[in-house]
Amino acid sequence: MTSAQITITRPDDWHLHLRDGEALAAVAPMTARQFARAIVMPNLKPAITTVKQAVAYVDRIIAAVGDSDFEPLMTLYLSDETTAEEIERAHKSCFIKAVKLYPAGATTHSAEGVTDIRRCDKALAAMQECGMPLLVHGEVTDPGVDIFDREKVFIDRVLLPLINRFPDLKIVFEHITTRDAVNFVLEADSTIAATITAHHLLYNRNSMFERGIRPHMYCLPVLKRETHRLALAHAAISGNKKFFLGSDSAPHAQSAKETGCGCAGIFSAHAAIELYTSFFDAMNALDKLEAFASFHGPDFYDLPRNLGEITLDKIDWTVPQSYPLGNGETLIPLLAGETLHWKCRTPDDR
Repeated sequence: MTSAQITITRPDDWHLHLRDGEALAAVAPMTARQFARAIVMPNLKPAITTVKQAVAYVDRIIAAVGDSDFEPLMTLYLSDETTAEEIERAHKSCFIKAVKLYPAGATTHSAEGVTDIRRCDKALAAMQECGMPLLVHGEVTDPGVDIFDREKVFIDRVLLPLINRFPDLKIVFEHITTRDAVNFVLEADSTIAATITAHHLLYNRNSMFERGIRPHMYCLPVLKRETHRLALAHAAISGNKKFFLGSDSAPHAQSAKETGCGCAGIFSAHAAIELYTSFFDAMNALDKLEAFASFHGPDFYDLPRNLGEITLDKIDWTVPQSYPLGNGETLIPLLAGETLHWKCRTPDDR
């Protein structure tokens, strides 16, 4: 390892949106270029709520990445109707690795989400029994709660009562954004972990309003104050095995972002590992990148660490202004038109 080059065990993305159809074909190869595996979110339309639907979706993903050795790790979408029997089928399938909790209305395609977590107790009990993790979008949807406080309130209203009822349930608190979430994870048992996105590590809420409203910096959970970003930064570089990489890359058409009521989501799959590497470099913590990106996630999921490696070179390159998304739509990536200082070698370069 030198300051101009870094080689690490091939990483995984433990929180990824791939969508479907032409959008899937457009974005999936970007992830496969960098990552060996990814936990794929189930919030399609219709949502992936059954093993049968997950089987069909994984086939479409594999077709989209072509001859790549990329392995999609599938999830089911938790709803008020999810049964213990479906959880048991998912566990026996071996390729479904987790179940995703979206509070109803919390984010994109979450209308079919959970209205009251207690309605899911039978499914949660089955998950605790078989060791299947629950992945949580940790925000309440109560309109009376300020959007910047929804993560903290979720901890108090939902997470703490949940772990009291199911103390052995494995939980991944996804895309955490606050010092409150960092402290919760640090103080919790070893059954609780968290993913952190590159954009929440690199930016605070001011980034949404630089020289005007910037819709491509709008995501949920929303970017927070600088004090919270710093708490995430220190957690990521701490070496603590409870924190690991989850990009939450979420492709939306430019037309759906630049509109009167734009979609929430930041697309980062075009340069996910480069963005994380840039952050760790800026923190003088490149020696901590490999564990965060390549070790902590599989260890928590009880999966083997990858055997391959990737190499990143410290080379300036310009992020394209846009990418095609299919159906005549375009996709605006994070840092569109700007310079990144790290570049992951393509498979042909390895």
